[in-house]
Amino acid sequence: MSAENITANITANITESVANATSSSPHVFSYHMLLKPDFLLVEAQVILSALSIIWLGSHASLRRPPSAAPVKTKKGKSKPEDDHFTEGFRASDAIMLPIMAGAVLIGLYYLIEWLQDPDILNKCLRVYLSFASLASLGKLSGDALDVLTSLIFPNMWADGSGKIYHIDSERRCQLLGDGEDTETGTPVEGKKSPLPGFLSNLRLSPKTNKLLWDVRRLLTEEWKVRLAIHGIFRGETSLRLNTLVGFLVSINVTLVYYLTGWNIFSNLLGSAFSYTAFTIMSPTSFAIGTMVLVGLFVYDIVMVFYTPFMIAVATKVDAPIKLVFQGSKGVSMLGLGDIVIPGLLMGLALRFDLYRHYQKKIKREPVLLASEVAADGSDGAVTTTETEIQYKLVKTPFVDPQGQWGNRFWITKFGSLSPPASATSALAATAFPKPYFYATVTGYALGMIVTLTMLLVFNHGQPALLYLVPGVTGSVWLTALLRGELKEMWEYTEDGSLDTEDVVVEVDEKTGETKEVVKKDDDEADKEDKKKKAQETKTDSGAAGYDVFLFAITAPSHETYKED
Repeated sequence: MSAENITANITANITESVANATSSSPHVFSYHMLLKPDFLLVEAQVILSALSIIWLGSHASLRRPPSAAPVKTKKGKSKPEDDHFTEGFRASDAIMLPIMAGAVLIGLYYLIEWLQDPDILNKCLRVYLSFASLASLGKLSGDALDVLTSLIFPNMWADGSGKIYHIDSERRCQLLGDGEDTETGTPVEGKKSPLPGFLSNLRLSPKTNKLLWDVRRLLTEEWKVRLAIHGIFRGETSLRLNTLVGFLVSINVTLVYYLTGWNIFSNLLGSAFSYTAFTIMSPTSFAIGTMVLVGLFVYDIVMVFYTPFMIAVATKVDAPIKLVFQGSKGVSMLGLGDIVIPGLLMGLALRFDLYRHYQKKIKREPVLLASEVAADGSDGAVTTTETEIQYKLVKTPFVDPQGQWGNRFWITKFGSLSPPASATSALAATAFPKPYFYATVTGYALGMIVTLTMLLVFNHGQPALLYLVPGVTGSVWLTALLRGELKEMWEYTEDGSLDTEDVVVEVDEKTGETKEVVKKDDDEADKEDKKKKAQETKTDSGAAGYDVFLFAITAPSHETYKED
């Protein structure tokens, strides 16, 4: 999602009841509305939809924290590159974002007044946002298909007695073993298909089993996409089949929305915009994120209470920049800015939880440091060697918690929220403590409830950030205060400065505080590997000629699997 799209979303940053937006009745608390099931159902949809998008987007934004070591790969396999946010907020954005949002909002307001027909503007916005939403909806659809695939074809499952079965793709069988070592596992007789749970007991023909294994391979293995234009561009990437299917789904959904304009498709596109924003944007630090929220907090109050711009644009623009929920007596709307802006800080809180989880796992290993000291003696200069013991901070290798939805579903006992202790490290990594994230979710939910209550109190559209910003920022900073981690939270940043390895520190015996002594950077080895691979690629291409134009999609090789 581009900065322009984010700014456009902020212009719809409002939650209101259209039926009451233009009402001239006095401000009387409509307490009887709280007893109407239809009203409660619509407002529950607003709150749950916002929380669901934030929950999914925040977990999709998880990546290796600076307190964890890079993933260790087996010999012969390429080292996975860490994901980085495309755009990180700076302190100046606390001023620039409200100014840009205000300029876009005022521009849209006067454009609508000049056109005297919002349908023209709505058609233009639909075309633009329809094209802009293809990538966002494609990612959301692809990730949703990945979750569905993991539920049908998980890597492991547990029976009622707690035995864990591993599904081995190479040997095309199910193994009964402990932990992550599947090579020593025992193949289970009668379980020839890749299906989990009670489905594994189905007696299927060999041809059907082979078909299921092939489908599993096509859906779970990566496809290679290569594009080359001589003298202009050359590159390749790896994608899953679900990603390609997701883009096809996004094209069809976008086309249907453009032709019909139905709210359900508009909400789907808006949800995709918000979901993608969590994965490519970061507040960088809690201080900057709080300043950005405070800036937009002031902007929202001014535009809703002191100008006609916000309500006029929000009610007249029909585009996927808001979520719309239809009730029997009106429509409730929630601007995407009310989801994305607080949600970015909530996603940062979740990543901080992961950072603290790995930070507590850092071990101190003693290191013997030797130094030569020159001194003057009776026989001239004398060099002596002095040794001292320092400590090296060793980080725990990162285990990616993503992509474990199916495994967790099939291995977690009914009524339990966490996987068993005998689960693999990847599955156990999904259950790291999340105190800061849960605190912000509670603060956001309370802020939304207060917002909807104020709608009834004042019978007028309310700036949601007026209540969401204090709820989210207050909850995260208060949690840090109560846990005694204000210093750690203040120093946490995602600008890359904390991502160091093999740090030797000096430990204060009295206070236990550490001071960095020597730092070893492993980037040089990575640079050498990349340089070597680039040279090999250049040599190979020179020997075999070059591609004038190439576009190819390569499916996973059958050689990856061993036939029974």
